[in-house]
Amino acid sequence: MSSRRIRVVRPGDLGVGDIETWRELRAKSGAPAHPFMEPEFTLAVGRVRPRARVAVISDEAQGTGGYFPFERGRFGGHGRAIGFGVSDLQGAVLRPGLPLDARTLLRACGISAWEFDNLEAGQELFEADAARSYPSYVIDVGDGYESYETELRARSPKFLRTTLAKERKLGRQAGEVRFVLDERDPAVLRTLMEWKSAQYRRTGRRDRFAKKWIRDLVEFLFHTRAPGCSGLLSVLYAGDKPVAAHFGLRSRTVLSCWFPSYDPEFAKFSPGLILHLRMARAAADDGIGMLDMGRGAAEYKDALKTGELTVHEGASVRPGAGAALQWLGREPSRRAHSFVRKRPRLAGVAQRGLERAGRLRNPKQPK
Repeated sequence: MSSRRIRVVRPGDLGVGDIETWRELRAKSGAPAHPFMEPEFTLAVGRVRPRARVAVISDEAQGTGGYFPFERGRFGGHGRAIGFGVSDLQGAVLRPGLPLDARTLLRACGISAWEFDNLEAGQELFEADAARSYPSYVIDVGDGYESYETELRARSPKFLRTTLAKERKLGRQAGEVRFVLDERDPAVLRTLMEWKSAQYRRTGRRDRFAKKWIRDLVEFLFHTRAPGCSGLLSVLYAGDKPVAAHFGLRSRTVLSCWFPSYDPEFAKFSPGLILHLRMARAAADDGIGMLDMGRGAAEYKDALKTGELTVHEGASVRPGAGAALQWLGREPSRRAHSFVRKRPRLAGVAQRGLERAGRLRNPKQPK
C-alpha cells in the first residue's frame, strides 16, 4: 500500500524547510536554472492571485518528493499553471524517479484539468498531454560576450554593424549612451510599464498591465532578491533620459527576458536592439550564461538568438465532464492560432489588422 501523501496549501503557507527543499530538488533536476521555476515566483503569485495553490508530495520513506504550483479556476475544477498568461516556464518540481502520474496528482488537487502554455521540456508528468510545441529563443553567452559577438558578426554582420552605428548616432544626437544592468529606481519601472501598455494598445494586443494583479506582481518581484529569482530592471539611457528598458527575472546563471520596451520618440535608433546587446554583455560579465527571450516569433529574436529551447502548450485532464468542457473551450482557439502561424502571409494580414484595430481604439497613440 502506497504511503504517498499529497497536501494542497497556499503558497504563503509553505515553511522555510519547504522552500529549501524546493530549491534543492530544482538544483538536482539538471534543467537550466530558470527563475520562473523557483519558489520565489510562486510565492509572489500567491500574494496577488488568491486561488494560487501548491501541492506538496511526500512519502514516509523518502520525505518530500516534489512541489506542483497551480491556480484553481472559478468553476468546474479547471486549473492553470501558476501565473498563467505571464509565466514563461511552467511545470512541477519533482524528485527524479518519483512514482506519480498526472491523473492522481490532479485528483488530489481537486481539479479536472490543468492548462499550460509554457510547459518546460522534460516535464514527463505532463509532456504527453501537450497539444503544441514552440521554440523559446535564447542567447548563449556562456563563453563570454566576445564569443557571442564574434558569432553574431559572422552570422549577421549587417545587423550588428547597423545596430552599433545607430548606438553611436543616438549618443551624438541625444546625449551619452549608458547602460544600467540593475536599476533600482521604481519610477523607471513605472515608465517601462507605461511604454509597454502603450505598445500593447498600439499593436492591437491585450494590455497586460491593465490588470492590477500583473502590475502588483511585477512591482513585488522588482523588490525580490533571492539567489534563484531576483527582479532585474535594465535600462538604456541617452544623457539622463531612459530610452529603452527591460524587466525580467534572473537566477545566478539565467536571465528570463520578460517585458522589454522603449520610448517611441527614439524608435529610429532601434533602442531595443541596443538595449539587448548591452544587456547580453553586462549579463555575461555578471556570470549569466543564457538569456531566454521566450516563445513568440519576432525579428529581433531571430537576429539576436544563438539557439532555441522548447516549450509546450496543452492541458492535462482527468476523464469526465470537466475535461470535456476544457477541451471544447480551448482546442478550437489553439487550432485557429496554429493555422495562422503556419501561413506567414496570413499572419502578416492578421498583424496589420491588430495594429489598425489598436489605432482605432487609441487614435492618439503614435503609429
